[in-house]
Amino acid sequence: MPKIAFIGAGSWGFTRKLVRDLLTFPLLEDATIALMDIDAERLDFAARAVQRIVEMGNYPAQVQPTMNRAEALRDADFVVVTILAGGLDVWRHDIEIPKRYGVDINIGDTRGPAGIFRALRTIPVMLGIARDMERYCPDALMLNYTNPMAMLCRAMQRETSIQLTGLCHSVQGTAEMLARWIGAPMEEITYTCAGINHMAWYLQYQRNGQDAYPQIRQAITERPEVYNEEIVRNEMFLALDHYVTESSGHNSEYNWWFRKRPDLIEQYCTHGTGWNPGEYAYILTRYAERENSWRDEAKAWFAQERPMELARGHEYAAYIMNAVQGGEPFEFNGNVQNTGLITNLPQNACVEVPVWANRKGLSPVYVGALPPQCALLTNLSASIEEMAVEAALTGDPRLVYQAIAHDPLTAAVLSLAEIRQMVNEMLAQNREYLPTFCRFEA
Repeated sequence: MPKIAFIGAGSWGFTRKLVRDLLTFPLLEDATIALMDIDAERLDFAARAVQRIVEMGNYPAQVQPTMNRAEALRDADFVVVTILAGGLDVWRHDIEIPKRYGVDINIGDTRGPAGIFRALRTIPVMLGIARDMERYCPDALMLNYTNPMAMLCRAMQRETSIQLTGLCHSVQGTAEMLARWIGAPMEEITYTCAGINHMAWYLQYQRNGQDAYPQIRQAITERPEVYNEEIVRNEMFLALDHYVTESSGHNSEYNWWFRKRPDLIEQYCTHGTGWNPGEYAYILTRYAERENSWRDEAKAWFAQERPMELARGHEYAAYIMNAVQGGEPFEFNGNVQNTGLITNLPQNACVEVPVWANRKGLSPVYVGALPPQCALLTNLSASIEEMAVEAALTGDPRLVYQAIAHDPLTAAVLSLAEIRQMVNEMLAQNREYLPTFCRFEA
């Protein structure tokens, strides 16, 4: 009878889908599902939704909602984390302040000035969760979905003794997209993908055991609808010969090539047919609409006689829990500490590699070296993230400035003096959310 704790359970869509998936496994169907959130209204909706799923499936599971984190974590076997440290009124400044300086960020939840400041705010909260796990469930496995993935996982891997991995949808999502482009069912596809979160590379992508990259290149160069779906990532593939994970909207921020001038943003970042918005205003509007609509969506969900099918979906976390409980072993891409797994990325940095889950726990797979044209950009981002984590843990504003000074997009647009001024403004804006800092000027 495993206990599964959800920290940040008020994530309306995600919690329902993961609970649905995990309850389909016989080893998990009698789980105690502890739901914890700091928002009482969201917690209530989530608890009632999960209870309805339990009743629809006639499962022997127990649902325990609480606003007490210690209560949720006590004796847990698995801890799923989906939190956001600060709402729209907080993180919008991560993008709006750089924009005033000419650094045009698109999404801002992973790296660059916006990702680093999100990490500075979130690392203390995540360390609090991890230290509570050391106290109340020291043998539990944390499955983290919160961004910025690499920096959060790295801080916890460095400072605590808990077992954890970070999970992201971008590896399997991109693999399925590439298969669709070449007309291949996923049953025919095998791949090896490694790097860091949102910048992992398909070192091999095969169809029926044969290299599928020639088919992918042909689809991109000969079919405009394929090229236009992921313009930024397709341009990166045509230049670097390996496909990268995450959306073009994200990847346009992570390098020097696409967002340093308005004409480049217009050319590469505004016309994609996939999730590739060129303007932060789109994200802002989308988030605000979601904040305003989730209650209506929830009420409509409850009003349906059968609001969701109970067939198992594809959420990694459920398969991992089942494997660790003694079910079928499961391979996934996870964010783990680089103990020599990728030889040309920083030792101990948080890397994203294949991982096997079974009753022994998690076993990351040795990958070796990334191709040099991929390693250069990935190494820079991983090194910047190491500096940002050190800044968060020590409260050193100078390190924040130095990390952001090396960010590719920022450095392509601003001088060092301008970067320092921007960072100081962002530090001042975030003062109340940075408990480890005693100075707010770099």
